[in-house]
Amino acid sequence: MIYESIKRVIDVLASLFLIILFLPIWLIIPILIKLESKGTILYTPDRVGRYGKNFKMYKFRSMRMFEVGGKEVHAVEFWKYNKELFEKYKKSGWKLTLEEDPRITRLGKILRQTSIDEMPQVFNILKGDMSLVGPRAYVQPEIDDALKRYGKGLLPVIEQSLRAKPGLTGPWQVSGRNTIPWEKRVEMDA
Repeated sequence: MIYESIKRVIDVLASLFLIILFLPIWLIIPILIKLESKGTILYTPDRVGRYGKNFKMYKFRSMRMFEVGGKEVHAVEFWKYNKELFEKYKKSGWKLTLEEDPRITRLGKILRQTSIDEMPQVFNILKGDMSLVGPRAYVQPEIDDALKRYGKGLLPVIEQSLRAKPGLTGPWQVSGRNTIPWEKRVEMDA
């Protein structure tokens, strides 16, 4: 219990420090996002957090908005109309290189390469959804697909990693990120 309280105090103080430290970025990036493409500044996808509880993760939007049926939708909807690329995305462990992903804006490539797109997650830390250090937050379809692909033997490892709050940084993020297969990522996080 003491550990949890100390960790929470560190998380709050660190996130407040980072918000102040990066104030110029908080002012510049939203302007650049708006100048480059239509849509919201933040992207807030659902993520699976501690004990399987869903939360909205904050990220700077790095993808284009697409018009579908007369309304603007996020690039996630892009998959519904590009099934071939979606299958490639799934088979490659839920990732594409920045160069081959048509959804990502020019600024988005820079934001992703530098991980600046992840900076708004300090507000998730402040809210208590995330911690400074912990496993990467999963997307539910990743979990579902991994269980189909690798079998139920992976379930205890996934459950173990869901016992902690997701982190802004953690073992997977600092150990090669996109070069590590999904099942190894889960083992590292657990």
